[in-house]
Amino acid sequence: MPTAATPDIRRTRGQITEAADRLFYEQGFGHTSFADVAGAVGISRGNFYHHFKSKDDILAAVIEGRLERTRALLQAWEAQACTPIERLHCFVQMLLDNQPHILAHGCPVGTLCGELAKLDHPALEQANGLLVLFRDWLRQQFEAMGRTAEADALALHLLARAQGVAAVAHALRSEAFVRAEVYELQAWLTAQQASGSSLAGARAST
Repeated sequence: MPTAATPDIRRTRGQITEAADRLFYEQGFGHTSFADVAGAVGISRGNFYHHFKSKDDILAAVIEGRLERTRALLQAWEAQACTPIERLHCFVQMLLDNQPHILAHGCPVGTLCGELAKLDHPALEQANGLLVLFRDWLRQQFEAMGRTAEADALALHLLARAQGVAAVAHALRSEAFVRAEVYELQAWLTAQQASGSSLAGARAST
């Protein structure tokens, strides 16, 4: 009966999306076929089409899943870190936490957005939502730090710097490079916090 089959359908759809997410990251969207995803899940092509009619349908599900996980990650950082500077350090620490994957495949967000941009794919705007999520969240942290006027520029700078570190680290396969860049970013964040404190003090004295 349909109601009894619903959990199985959802589970299979989730398995397909999870496998596609991994393959799109490791191989690239353009180099991943229906057969690749079906083989990774272990289902026939016929059953596969029952869940997704096209690779673009899978891509949309993959991006939505990444958006959900990113929102959950940002919420977790909010819960575990009390101050804006601590939350910003969580973002930078992500480069070290994900270092093995970054060295092997690059940043999952940057590589997907870059590939879809080259393809002029209709899903690019949806994928760019991942970058927007990070940008908006970073801007909020800089605003809370007292850097309201420059918050968006600082957020974009940090986001771009992190993406650049991931791209170069992937090309060089260098753990030492990642560690050195994370150290520099941590020092930069400390300097931004000091500037925010100085601005707050100046405002208070006027």
